[in-house]
Amino acid sequence: MKLKDSLTYENLARAYAAECQARTRYEFVEYGFRYNGYEAIAQIVDTIAYQEFNHARMLYTKIQEAEPKQIDNINISAGFPFKEKWELLDNLKLLAEDEELEAEAYDEFIKTANEEGFDEIAHLFEMIMEVEIRHKNLFEELYKQFKNKTMYKKAKKVRWICPSCGYVSFSDEAWEECPLCKAKQGICEVIVPGELKCW
Repeated sequence: MKLKDSLTYENLARAYAAECQARTRYEFVEYGFRYNGYEAIAQIVDTIAYQEFNHARMLYTKIQEAEPKQIDNINISAGFPFKEKWELLDNLKLLAEDEELEAEAYDEFIKTANEEGFDEIAHLFEMIMEVEIRHKNLFEELYKQFKNKTMYKKAKKVRWICPSCGYVSFSDEAWEECPLCKAKQGICEVIVPGELKCW
């Protein structure tokens, strides 16, 4: 079976569209955090948006490799979420839900690609799915910290770094304003468990 005649071909296009839309939704969320002074969270979301861009790039490449001539159109039918609004806390929860749905879709795409004999594409889907699961877990952690007001207050002393000027302090709570350059607290690095870091 040729790739262009398969369901896997359509799934590549669906995945590409989903990754493009995820990137744009994440940029909206990133803008909201940055606008409200949460530079560090905005930077994390922006990094994940860039990772979604690269997922889309790899999927697009696979689509292009399937056909030597120009591809004018691939008809697909798929639903895409439009849940995120301008509420910061809710958006973190919604992003986690979006990532979980993406991982579930990739799981189905993997099965189809394997059944149709496209092992290399199944492996691509699998690698992207693993990243989406990490994104989901990270957004859940950020949601929990933001909701419980533990993002800048910890149970023990930790290192807080001001990325604007390099000032470092060791405390159980980040400064409200950097003592050196007067940057606001939201610029401090967000501390998450090491296995959740994807930047």
